[in-house]
Amino acid sequence: MTAQKKQTQVRLEPEVLAAGKDAAAARGLDFNRYVERLIIEDTTGTRAAGMSAAQRLIDQHGAFLDDLEQQLDAPYAQPQPGAAA
Repeated sequence: MTAQKKQTQVRLEPEVLAAGKDAAAARGLDFNRYVERLIIEDTTGTRAAGMSAAQRLIDQHGAFLDDLEQQLDAPYAQPQPGAAA
């Protein structure tokens, strides 16, 4: 049996609300579901686990990723023949 959801009211600055709605839309969620997921991820440790994994990846492979990024960006850093200066 699923517990009935409760309604609450949150006051946000207009810019924060707009950013939240944009982030929700980018994830294919409505704003309420997006906020619910943020709270669940924050209070269950899911978000912290993801951030920790991302930090380990950066710590272990950051230099490689930086080098790869530079290699991929290099062709676009040079002026192209015929391109306007």
